[in-house]
Amino acid sequence: MSAFSPRFSAEDAQVLGRDVVYQGFFSLAKLHLTHRLFGGGWSQPLTREIFERGDAVAVLPWDPVRDELILVEQFRPGALRQHENPWMLELVAGMVADGETDSQVARREAAEEAGCTLDQLELIATFYPSAGACSEQIRAFVGRVVSAGVGEIHGLADEHEDLLVHAIPRVEALRMLDANTINNGHTLIALQWLARHGEALREQWLSN
Repeated sequence: MSAFSPRFSAEDAQVLGRDVVYQGFFSLAKLHLTHRLFGGGWSQPLTREIFERGDAVAVLPWDPVRDELILVEQFRPGALRQHENPWMLELVAGMVADGETDSQVARREAAEEAGCTLDQLELIATFYPSAGACSEQIRAFVGRVVSAGVGEIHGLADEHEDLLVHAIPRVEALRMLDANTINNGHTLIALQWLARHGEALREQWLSN
């Protein structure tokens, strides 16, 4: 059992007002709020802009028989920096639509982005990638692969997706992790989890 216990909870922050300052595919909200202080009392009212894009599900497809991970390579405009490559090797991921379960999102995105069929899902982690400025929560899973479109190009044309599907041996993916060549958060988290729990999960999946 963890010895850590959070000092505060959701009841210790109050939203005094909320204004939507931009509404498009994503939205930007201006929050007026106050929260309890570790030294006692409440903070002065403050204003924070929050980027709102909804929640997402990410999945690491893994073929335990071949011991290969299915990862997709795609262009990311947020990584456009001088002398840096804006194409990233990533998990399959997508936004959660109204009424969808996480399992449905994981299987839908696996099919759309990697031509991938999954028959089991295991939760890896639930996390906020940038909680100082973004409300998005990501639920990350590992999924057992039945089939995958390795070497194929996938993605939805109306979303301008262009994804190349790779099969990476697990040992090679973990070498890439250690060499600091995996540069996006959800993939880092999934591979770190796999480094700790992969052998036990593989034994379990192969025995089923």
